[in-house]
Parts: sequence; C-alpha cells; structure tokens
Amino acid sequence: MNTISGYDFGKAGLSKSPVSMADLALLKATVLWSETDEKHLRIAGEVLRDQREAILDVWYNFVGSHNHLLRYFSHKGQPDPDYLAAVRKRFGQWIEDLCMRPYDQQWLDYQYEIALRHHRTKKNRTDGVAAEPIIHFRYMVAFIYPITATIKSFLAHKGHSAETVEAMHQAWFKAVTLSVLLWCQPYVNPEEF
Repeated sequence: MNTISGYDFGKAGLSKSPVSMADLALLKATVLWSETDEKHLRIAGEVLRDQREAILDVWYNFVGSHNHLLRYFSHKGQPDPDYLAAVRKRFGQWIEDLCMRPYDQQWLDYQYEIALRHHRTKKNRTDGVAAEPIIHFRYMVAFIYPITATIKSFLAHKGHSAETVEAMHQAWFKAVTLSVLLWCQPYVNPEEF
C-alpha cells in the first residue's frame, strides 16, 4: 500500500473537530448542498482521479509564480522542495477525499487537522520544517477562487455534457468552500465561529 507521509485521515490521536455534525449540516444547507451535488461530486472524483498530477502542476505553478504565496513553503527566503513535495502528495489526496469520502465525523475531524496545520497551532510540525509559521487567513479564503476556477477544464476532459460538467463544477465549488471554511475555524474566536 502506498502511504503518504503525514496523511492521518481516520488515525487515532486526531483531535475531534469543534464543529459538530449538526453544525456541518447547517453549513451544508448554507452553501445550498444537495444530494445532486453529492452525486456530481462523486462523478467529478472519477473524472479527476487520473488527472491529479496535472491539476497539482497548475496549482503549484500558480503558487510558485507568486512570492507572497510561495513564502509559506520557504525557509529564509528559499522554497523548501521537500516540504513542497510532501504537501503536494497530501493535496492530491485531498482532491480524492473531497470528492469521494462521506462527510462524516472522520472527514470533519480531518478537516480540523488540516485547519490546525495551516494555523500556527500545528503549521510545519507534520513535516518538521521551519517555514512561515502560519498561512494567513486572507489567503485561505482567497485561494477558494483559483482552486475552483482552474478545475473546470479538467472536469471537461472525459466527454461529459456541458450540463454535467457545470453540475460537477458547482458541486466542487460548494465542497471547496465548505472545506476551506472548516479550515478557517482556528483563526476565529470559538464563540464567533
């Protein structure tokens, strides 16, 4: 079995998300999540599965072309190639998890783990690096757009109708928004989240 360093989905010892399953249901309702979205997100997962490396190339080229983003993977002004490679493997798995896993307690708990790894609470610990100690909140939210806008052409690669591609894209957009929103939890006072 191929293991991904630092990929701890479902492992004992992860903190339980402070967001409850009831809260998650309300958040899903707020992003207009439906069973149709769930169906189309699964189709998207099948479409994207063998395109992950190409998708990651687009996203990594985007980050790499913006020093204000690349700094989060750098030490003393120099990008850390090992750190970038480790995060890339987990980012690729995130695509699969976002599309194919049920949004249950395990999924919710792992979103919290990802959140902590972006926040100063656990940033850099998983890979033992000395990069920027936090990914600033503003870039967490702003990154929703490029991750959503750049995926549509990949969704169209398997010959689905324009209507199905659009439905997959809308489901992806909702799922990314939901996921990133959960990653923002540590940045907000608990009583204000």
